[in-house]
Amino acid sequence: MRLVSIFIIPIFVVGVILYGFFHKIDLYEAFLRGAKEGLVMTFQIAPAVIAMVFATNLFLNSNFLSWFFQFLEPVLTFFHAPMEILPMAFVRPISGTASLAILNNILRHFGPDSFVGRLASTLQGCTDTTIYVLALYFGSIHVKKTGHALAVGLFADFIGIIASFLIVSFFF
Repeated sequence: MRLVSIFIIPIFVVGVILYGFFHKIDLYEAFLRGAKEGLVMTFQIAPAVIAMVFATNLFLNSNFLSWFFQFLEPVLTFFHAPMEILPMAFVRPISGTASLAILNNILRHFGPDSFVGRLASTLQGCTDTTIYVLALYFGSIHVKKTGHALAVGLFADFIGIIASFLIVSFFF
């Protein structure tokens, strides 16, 4: 397997060159055209990414989450759900990187075989970065009306959070 991983990219590049040669495609011109389209796409996506990063930082630094977590503590205690999972559950729809950092901290502190570690890992797989996807992909093609997509995406994330808790509680 290691040998395949070493040679896969050179084999792919040679395959593309041979394909272009046999189909009489000007590979250099096609490469330049693709690079130009990639740069144009980068400039189209950049404002949406910058706005999303700014909004995410503003939200995370506003201390709204810590106030809201105090409000939810009695509910989680009633259902025997760990409080440590809340930051990840709320940040996951916004930022995949931030949720991975929280997952890393949970796994380092509680261990991967703990209930909290298994719940965090399952939550990472059962939910998506809904707001990131909407901001990046809808923003890059200038879609303005995202209300229904946002509602459905966040509802799917909510169901993923509940499913994560039920799955981990049932199997572990």
